[in-house]
Amino acid sequence: MTRTEPELFSTAAITSFKLNGQFLAIAEELARPAGITAAWWQVLGAVLREPLPVAGVAREMGITRQSVQRIADLLVDKGLAEYRPNPAHKRAKLVAITEAGHDALRRIDPQHAEMAAKLTAKLGIERLARFADALTELSAALEAIESV
Repeated sequence: MTRTEPELFSTAAITSFKLNGQFLAIAEELARPAGITAAWWQVLGAVLREPLPVAGVAREMGITRQSVQRIADLLVDKGLAEYRPNPAHKRAKLVAITEAGHDALRRIDPQHAEMAAKLTAKLGIERLARFADALTELSAALEAIESV
């Protein structure tokens, strides 16, 4: 039986919602021993390569600016991140990870690697790579049609 475009769209959306919940539950479990939450991990991960303004983190992660601001303030209070001047904007400071933030993320690495190995054992590296590529492509397509 051929599925219609609306059926395929709904299946993709519902499955994505379920996947989001599954990944968030796993992320909470992985982050807990490092003393952080999945949301903290998400924000720290967004600024791992380079400091970003709160709005940039929100865009990259697909979450609201207000929730990123709240989390960034907590991370700064805990010493896991810091605010730096932003040469491009006087008021929108950059969020940067600190050495303590790096340490927290390093404490997640062993369990993260173990979970990755379990998923790879279940699916195989080639299939997992195809899924990752397909999800990335789906996200980019949604972003493209949202901006039209």
